[in-house]
Amino acid sequence: MYCRQAKENWRGKARIFLLLLIVALAAGYWAWPAWGQKPTLYWGSTGADVRLLQKRLSDWGYYRGPIDGIYGPETWRAVRDFQSKNGLTVDGIVGPETWAAVGYGAAPAGAVAVTSRGVSQGDDIELLARLINGEARGEPYVGQVAVGAVVINRVRHPSFPKTLAGVIFQPGAFSAVTDGQINLAPTSDARRAAIDAISGWDPTYGCIYYYNPAKATSAWIWSRPRVITIGNHIFCR
Repeated sequence: MYCRQAKENWRGKARIFLLLLIVALAAGYWAWPAWGQKPTLYWGSTGADVRLLQKRLSDWGYYRGPIDGIYGPETWRAVRDFQSKNGLTVDGIVGPETWAAVGYGAAPAGAVAVTSRGVSQGDDIELLARLINGEARGEPYVGQVAVGAVVINRVRHPSFPKTLAGVIFQPGAFSAVTDGQINLAPTSDARRAAIDAISGWDPTYGCIYYYNPAKATSAWIWSRPRVITIGNHIFCR
């Protein structure tokens, strides 16, 4: 008799607990981030996710402060710079779209690394790596990323084809296509550079042209506004 009553009491408590759990979940559901989704970060946020963000932006040249897990003025500036360069809302708030653009979470509509922008994460990485290998083999790593970034910037630009393959194989656009060096197997650095460029690292600050002054013969390319020199290449708009 005692055991039966104890079981009934336990079952009753379990039902109450389950009911309370359901109510709590229903009440707080919209305030909780989805499983696997990063929390929204903003000025004043602290912790491991801020460090993760700072490290990624530092690797890509946007963030120049300490990796300290404190979302302060330098992190805010870096986030806004990254958002501006990648077509995101420039508000300094790291929500789902900005997290996705730095490589964490589902890619937002309109981000660079989605097919709607002409760039995907599959064959395009290999194609861009071969282009980088042919155009910038022997250049410093950041210079290889910069060549890849020019290709990505052209995909975005209204004056160029809307796909990565279209940009790369546009007649006369790249000497590596003309002389066949694009057919060489890319190095591991070229593949990493392609991934970094597709993921959003742009050391050129939006440039759509580059040239080697020791080899360039076109008067037109010399007339383009210069932005930065990396290795043997001058990057310009």
